Amino acid sequence: MDPNAVSAEAEVMETHWWFTGRRRLFGREIRRLGIDKDEARVLDVGINTGTNLKLLTEMGFENIVALEPNATAIDICRARNYDNVRYLRGDATRLPLKGGSLDLVLATDVLEHIEDDARALREIRDALKPGGVALITVPTFQSLWGHQDVVSHHLRRYRKSEMVALTEEAGLETLSSYYFNFMLFLPIYLTRRFLTISGAEARSENEINSPLVNTVLDRLFGLDTRLAPYLKPPFGVSALILCRRPLE
Repeated sequence: MDPNAVSAEAEVMETHWWFTGRRRLFGREIRRLGIDKDEARVLDVGINTGTNLKLLTEMGFENIVALEPNATAIDICRARNYDNVRYLRGDATRLPLKGGSLDLVLATDVLEHIEDDARALREIRDALKPGGVALITVPTFQSLWGHQDVVSHHLRRYRKSEMVALTEEAGLETLSSYYFNFMLFLPIYLTRRFLTISGAEARSENEINSPLVNTVLDRLFGLDTRLAPYLKPPFGVSALILCRRPLE
């Protein structure tokens, strides 16, 4: 990710509707798994500015490994003083944690950065213990490609069906999959087209905000992420795939 975009997201990660809403969504999915927070080994792949680490820490997980290739991102997260987190420098195509030892892996908005995403998924599969779960999210629909994809160094956007096929080819069993952020699909599409045509730029789209807009979008996104797992909308700005390594 562009260093300016990392800095911008670090500044808003605590309160921005996108980050707070995703943490609530991920928290609900993780709580449904009934994982023992004291004993579970958890890996967050691609920590960025630490939004998942904040969630996992607040949920009470005691054994968290954070894998990140960007030294600046690691420094930002270290400064947040998450005492239960061990940091590793590396990438998802060569996971240092082998042997099927992990109970939970988070790879949220990571795979779109990786050239060999299929290999990364195989690495995640091998790192999970039998029955261990991966929570994966990716940006969707190439028609939504815009400035945020460029500054984030994305290589692609996906369709949900493509992502499910990739996870299953890697040997993971799908538990649930759905699009989310479907209510804002059209506004985000139109905003990105306007930014592209006008040539307007920002360090990150997350800077295009205000306290009032943030409050409104936080409530709308909260409703969206509660409805999406049940409505299974045919489109959305992102897709979530919950999958596990089969029991052996």
